[in-house]
Amino acid sequence: MTSSKNFSFIIAAAGKGSRMGAQKQFMKLSGRELWRWSAENAATLSNSGIREIILVIPENESLVPEWHSDIPLKVVNGGSERALSVLNGLNAAMCDYVMVHDAARPFATPELFKRLIDVASEDVGVVPVLPVSDALKRIEGDEVSCVERDGLYITQTPQVFPRKKLIEAVRNFPSAKDEAEAWFKLHLKLKRVEGERLNFKATVKEDIMIARALTETKITRTGLGWDIHRLVPERKLILGGVEIESPLGLLGHSDADVLTHAVMDSILGGAGLPDIGNIFPASDERFRGADSIELLKEVMRLVEAEGWEVEFVDAVLTAQIPRLNKYRDEIIKSMAEFFPFNIKFKSAEELDDSGKGLCMTCRAIATLGKVIESACV
Repeated sequence: MTSSKNFSFIIAAAGKGSRMGAQKQFMKLSGRELWRWSAENAATLSNSGIREIILVIPENESLVPEWHSDIPLKVVNGGSERALSVLNGLNAAMCDYVMVHDAARPFATPELFKRLIDVASEDVGVVPVLPVSDALKRIEGDEVSCVERDGLYITQTPQVFPRKKLIEAVRNFPSAKDEAEAWFKLHLKLKRVEGERLNFKATVKEDIMIARALTETKITRTGLGWDIHRLVPERKLILGGVEIESPLGLLGHSDADVLTHAVMDSILGGAGLPDIGNIFPASDERFRGADSIELLKEVMRLVEAEGWEVEFVDAVLTAQIPRLNKYRDEIIKSMAEFFPFNIKFKSAEELDDSGKGLCMTCRAIATLGKVIESACV
């Protein structure tokens, strides 16, 4: 049954994130920004009276998010303080009632929203609360004293109010810690509903770690790469994007960077994609003399498009000539622009073609990770 009351769902996402060290509201859980979790839950409640969603973002910033819902999403800029940001959201709202929610509380459920909507009425504010479960202490200077927790509750969001009355409350008490406090100071009535334990606010980095543990499962895979190129005169020797001083270079359709080629194949293998021979075929003149580092950039785009992150690559390059160890740090630095990287150089002790200085071979193992959404929340 459709509600006779109409609500604007305001998401306060204009904070600077000083305690987090970043704008937490735009951090992602399972590929979705924190603010979007609540917005998408609110968007399921058109029959309960939610008519619009208003996202309040930091002042002087712009955002045009993708949004697919019959309930419209409106983006407005906030102010230098929370009260100013909420006021901007209230002034942009069109409905008789508002639900003001912290963007950094991604786990508030539609069931909580419905409880608040059911209690909302003219001249009454409604807040979700939970009893304090921890022992409390008051610290004054060096003195520690106990505080009785009976009758004490923590307040959550969203908080529901008649819009015009809340505008008056916030304007009169801009230093209030939340909208309920401003409402209370205007001597207006507050009601409560039961909050939710998972509806915690992501305030510090540890909170984000907890949120990700609840929402994300990480899978890890490894990929193996191998390549070989002949050593010939009158060719540059390029390894890991670094030009090596040598009388011989590697022969190939591209720059024949045997190290980067093995690394690319290891990454593609971990992502379950074809090898570089299929992606950059030697029959294609576009890749004649190609810079393998530029090809690596394309490989990284391909695997990232599949949701994979390259966590580490380890390589072993076998060559008799030239001596390569002095180039190790430079090569690692070149490859570390893309992912953590390590390499070892080995001599084949004249036992095979690489040991006789006829070619170079390289083996690489890549570790890739992908975050998938968990069903915990």
